[in-house]
Amino acid sequence: MIKSKDDLEYYLKCDKVALKIPSNRFFPRPFFDLIWKYEIILRNTEYHKNNSGLFHKLLYYYNRIRLERMSAKLSISIKPNVFGPGLSIAHYGGIVVNPNAHIGSNCRIHEGVTIGATNGSNRAALIGDNCFIGSGAKVIGEVELGNNVTIGAGAVVIKSVADNNVTLVGNPARPVNYNGSAKNVICATEIVDGYHRK
Repeated sequence: MIKSKDDLEYYLKCDKVALKIPSNRFFPRPFFDLIWKYEIILRNTEYHKNNSGLFHKLLYYYNRIRLERMSAKLSISIKPNVFGPGLSIAHYGGIVVNPNAHIGSNCRIHEGVTIGATNGSNRAALIGDNCFIGSGAKVIGEVELGNNVTIGAGAVVIKSVADNNVTLVGNPARPVNYNGSAKNVICATEIVDGYHRK
């Protein structure tokens, strides 16, 4: 959760690494880099939402309006405080994530993904770090998944899987191997942390 300026800077750096933005590019290009721009607005919204005072309240509403406009433009519905640092949205279009979901660090999410609640409940998925969510995947209900999980394209996850390094495919989704997500995910937090330690 982003509570300080240091937290905000860390999240922004991790997201930039996860999105493979060149290190010598400091700002999104005016008519390009739409996903990077979206993630910057998302993180600023989180920062101001999580802090008190009139200054933060005003900037929260300002950034929230910008986020809603970008959400409509890109067809992405992600609310603040859902994803950890190192978020990589691979392609925009048809992404809907319940505001009560919680996804850890270094998540790569593709187009057409839904992470939602069901049966009148407001509870949604809890997913660990380093997860890969393929095109058109659905994660429905109060599902818990471990770290380094790969959810294959078109998979429908309706049951918790406690194992780490599992690959889930099918409808309903089932484990098919334990190869993990290392080939599909950039562990941006480790890269940024390693940079700071030097």
